[in-house]
Amino acid sequence: MSTPSVTEQLPEPVQTSIADLLAIVQTVWDTSFLGLSVGAGLAALGIILIAFVFRGLFSAVIVHRVRKAAESTQSELDDKLLDALYGPIKMIPVIIGVYISVNILGLRGENAAISGDSIVQTLVIIALFWGLRNAVDPVAHLFKPLRRALNPVMIDWLAKALKILFIIIGAAAVLSAWGIPVAPVIGGLGLLGVAVGLGAQDLFKNLIAGILILTEKRFVPGEWIKVDGIVEGDVEQINFRSTLVRRFDKSPVYVPNSFLSDQAVTNFQRMTHRRIKWAIGVEYKTTTEQLGYIRDKTLDWVMNHPEFAKPPEVPTFMRVDSFGPSSIDFILYCFTNTTNWGEWLRIKEELALALKEIVEESGTAFAFPSTSIYMDDGAEVFVPPKVKAHSGADATQTPSRQIAKGESEDGGGDN
Repeated sequence: MSTPSVTEQLPEPVQTSIADLLAIVQTVWDTSFLGLSVGAGLAALGIILIAFVFRGLFSAVIVHRVRKAAESTQSELDDKLLDALYGPIKMIPVIIGVYISVNILGLRGENAAISGDSIVQTLVIIALFWGLRNAVDPVAHLFKPLRRALNPVMIDWLAKALKILFIIIGAAAVLSAWGIPVAPVIGGLGLLGVAVGLGAQDLFKNLIAGILILTEKRFVPGEWIKVDGIVEGDVEQINFRSTLVRRFDKSPVYVPNSFLSDQAVTNFQRMTHRRIKWAIGVEYKTTTEQLGYIRDKTLDWVMNHPEFAKPPEVPTFMRVDSFGPSSIDFILYCFTNTTNWGEWLRIKEELALALKEIVEESGTAFAFPSTSIYMDDGAEVFVPPKVKAHSGADATQTPSRQIAKGESEDGGGDN
């Protein structure tokens, strides 16, 4: 004979209440996790947590081994690609964990409360286009011949544009994964672009000017330029709207590209040589023999110096040029091989020291501005008139004060 259970021993109303309570607990367990089973939800969360833990293990072990293999090769492209794809690769365990969780929760299919397939597709799209965007920079370094043929900045601009393009395509793919029509969004953005374009004409003007600067190869980052009345310094960056020029006092100047496109730009970096042009004055007592000695010795020193450019590549001469107010003037005109400012200063200093030595050896000296006054012995000497003394306060005044008051020698005043 079987023994009745505890529930069966209870009165019937109590038995009904307990059954209802169990039904409520079962309902809560099956539906309270966003309409899904709590058990399935906890299992899904556990899978995702495990995926994040495995993500660290995956990056520490597998990616580390791949990095060692990449470092063993001579090419730097695989190393840079691995660095660029490191973040997207670490998403692989997370995507796998989310996919398993979606299957556990039963979120696949048209009747699911949340589209699990869309979630997985979104993660895959993000990882894919994230990797493509990051891979642009390493791949751009492969086009070194193209960088030389076009312009390094132009290649950088194309790389930036390609990154923006991947971001836009990725965003459109995410919208499509969630069933959002892309065409109306693009149409709305087009209208917005027209409105923005009407108010951003200067932006597009500077953008076109920047493209013209790059195609004409007026200058590239690192070159020393001068635009009269605007800026002089080293170019650091050529951006879509403006160019960053670092002045010699190290202050940055952001110049709109339209200014650099419309104005005359002097690019000192592309000088073939650097010029020295001096006017050298010697004393008027210098003889013709001394003048010839200074001319020939100076020209000979320049022509035999290895750091000076020689004719016919550049003009070089040392000539008596003019008779100045207090000196006989030479003109020295020559060019150095180097265009570096510091090296040019050093060479110019050597030339100055040699020139001083040559002038001293000739027996004459450099002239300096002076004025000579010659007195004629037959000139009439002006003697100031004597001033009569007056009584009172006027008697104490100096002749200059009396004359200033208009008194003449005979005491008459101005009429």
